[in-house]
Amino acid sequence: MILKKYKFNYYFNVNINKPLILFLHGFMGNINEFDEAIKLLAEDFSYLTLDLPGHGKTQVLGGDEYYKIEPTAQAIINLLDELKIDKCYLIGYSMGGRLALYLTLYLPERFIKVILESASPGLTTEADRLERVRRDTQIARKLSRSIIQTDFATFLSNWYSQPIFGYIKNHPEFERLLENRLQNHLTELTKSLQFMGTGNQPSLWEKLKDNTTPLLLVAGENDEKFRDINTEMANICKIAQLKVISNTAHNIHFENAVEFVQNIREFFQKQ
Repeated sequence: MILKKYKFNYYFNVNINKPLILFLHGFMGNINEFDEAIKLLAEDFSYLTLDLPGHGKTQVLGGDEYYKIEPTAQAIINLLDELKIDKCYLIGYSMGGRLALYLTLYLPERFIKVILESASPGLTTEADRLERVRRDTQIARKLSRSIIQTDFATFLSNWYSQPIFGYIKNHPEFERLLENRLQNHLTELTKSLQFMGTGNQPSLWEKLKDNTTPLLLVAGENDEKFRDINTEMANICKIAQLKVISNTAHNIHFENAVEFVQNIREFFQKQ
């Protein structure tokens, strides 16, 4: 059983009278990624959070191939089976959003509705994928050279200077975000980047056209790249809705948890 190749660190808060949301964090995140949103949702929803392979305290017990999106997706389904979760809501952010989209398209019967935050269906051409693999390999080398915490902190500061993150470094809780990221292990993060990076995932653009699961795409106003990607996704997938959140960039649930949760409620609770 593929689940035996993983030792997931997860937190399962269940109330049979409350629908359940599975949360999937982004690259360098962990089980606590959505804590603020979960606090605001706790009155009406149960939840399952976990550390994805390469992150937090989850252990990959198999080879490097088990960091890839396909076996990870199957392992998550097996975990749902083990926890006796037949069907649930699903939210994925960035890397976790790509994984969530893969789950949605290949195992739609397991999810009621899905929210993708700052996610994409991957890259369309082999040339683009190879170029992304090359870039991710360079980033992985920088990560692997960050032997001490101060080096990792510098890496993180540079990472969050990328245009897609907008003005996140000005957020009053940015230091707390960095502390959360510093809990990860550099070797494990490197493997996640190499094997579950955008360049190594199968393109989901063609399959997106046939999606039948209600889908909400959430993008930040100041994240031009993913705003454009999600606009194209919404044009391709007629069942998908697009919501652009003002005054936010890539990490919407961190920058504006209140509006993020408002959209969750409206989408999941609407009949």
